[in-house]
Amino acid sequence: MSVGAPACLAVLCALVLAACSKPHDNSYQGWVEANLIFVAPDEVGRVQTEPVREGDTVKTGDPLFTVEDDLQQADLAQVKASLRNAQQTFDRASMLVKTGAGTPKDFDAAEMILRDAQARLNSVQTRLSRRKVFSAVDGTVQQIYFRPGEMVPAGRPVLSLLPPGNIKVRFYAPETVLPAIAYGDEIKVGCDGCASGLTARVSFIAKQSEFTPPVIYSLEERAKLVFLIEALPDKPSEFRVGQPVDVTLARQPVPVAPTMAAKPEASR
Repeated sequence: MSVGAPACLAVLCALVLAACSKPHDNSYQGWVEANLIFVAPDEVGRVQTEPVREGDTVKTGDPLFTVEDDLQQADLAQVKASLRNAQQTFDRASMLVKTGAGTPKDFDAAEMILRDAQARLNSVQTRLSRRKVFSAVDGTVQQIYFRPGEMVPAGRPVLSLLPPGNIKVRFYAPETVLPAIAYGDEIKVGCDGCASGLTARVSFIAKQSEFTPPVIYSLEERAKLVFLIEALPDKPSEFRVGQPVDVTLARQPVPVAPTMAAKPEASR
């Protein structure tokens, strides 16, 4: 009995199923990241108040936290006392130089001391005002690292903010796909539970691969090179940091046929 026809049919079905299960050449796995803004005090201190919580939406100028200002208040009182003494010394030197009882040198010295005291007063007042920290951007409180009562070192962030425009989609594409991607290109972004029709614009294309060392590659190694691509969503509020996404390019990559290595001439 001939089995040629059933065998051919089975092979054909297998090829069809394999073609259906193969992912699109212009679709890639990606994820959502964000450039957070870390808010920290200028000087060491204990967090005193913190009227915001994680997930709160804040506007520019909204209070974020305050740090105890006992030392700054003490410095302010000391500088104000020095300024009063410097002002009295300057007034006396000014009066004496006008009557001829004083010298211009004494007047210049008193004036220099007064200006130095005024500068120190401005500096202390600035330090004191910065113990109250306000939001510099519109965004969402992403994470809080120090709570009221905890000591925070200078320069260590108390919390982080996420402005909507700082959300980005990241994915990797092979070297052969780079000719089909350009800055400003629109890409489709999909994810579980997301609305349909979400898009983003390509904003960054890496100039070199992420994982392969800069050596001369063979054809097989070149096929494994991947490059980081970033895109800014048109609707950033629809995404969450760390969320996995599916990215589909607008343009279909053009397949590149491998070049055949030249065979050495036969010895004569």
